Order: sequence, then C-alpha cells, then structure tokens
Amino acid sequence: MDLNRITPRYTVSPQIAVEDVPALAEAGFTLVICNRPDGEVPPELQAETIGAAVRAAGMEFAVLPVTHDGLTLDLVAEQASLIENAAGPVFAYCRSGTRCATVWAMGQAGKMPTDDILAATAKAGYALDGMRPTLNAIAERG
Repeated sequence: MDLNRITPRYTVSPQIAVEDVPALAEAGFTLVICNRPDGEVPPELQAETIGAAVRAAGMEFAVLPVTHDGLTLDLVAEQASLIENAAGPVFAYCRSGTRCATVWAMGQAGKMPTDDILAATAKAGYALDGMRPTLNAIAERG
C-alpha cells in the first residue's frame, strides 16, 4: 500500500484491498473515504466490501465516488466537511490517489493559498499545477 501524505490529517493512495485495512487502523486513521466508483473495480474491491472491513476495524467509512461528470462543488464540500469533522486522520483512495488529491485541493481553495495547495499535493506525488485556474476561480467565488 502506497500512502501519500498531503497534510498531517489527510493521506491518499491508490486502490486498497481488505488486507490493507488493519495497517490503516494501526496507522491511526479514523475515517476512510472511497473516491472510486464501484464500476471501475471487481466485487472484492468495491466500496461495500472495503467498507465492511473498515468498519470492522473500528474506523468510519464514506463513499464519495468521483467521475468526470460527478466531480461537483457539492461533492468537494461534502468531502471537505468529512475531513474537517473527522475524529482524527483521514485516509482516501481511488485508482491512483489523484482524484482524492484533486477533491482535497478544490476543498482547500479559498482556505489556503493556491501555491500552498499545489505544493502539498506535489510533495505527496500529485502534480496538479494544471488546476491552478480552477483553484483560483473557486477561491474567488468564496
């Protein structure tokens, strides 16, 4: 499992499997967010299966699938709220971690300087420089 820490409270990674869940609990994560639509994965990797293992390990689980058509500001706000209100560190996954990093970045627009957002995602291995105009536009909307 490839953990890519964006902030002390938010870490992302590529797709996980049930056998990865104990390590997440041991690492202290309190909430796991699935940003990957079930249609992209076989049954053993779908949200219901992973979610059952996460809950059994004592963590919370949320499903916010991100698609090109489904990446809305409402979804961004919902994920930002989940992260902000989590009892501790949050772990999110998708196919590569990029969608998780993107949703986080959009949720921070207007709360953090764009340069800081892009630096945090780049340090975690996700170069999102092409999002600068989007992040700036979200920040301007307030």
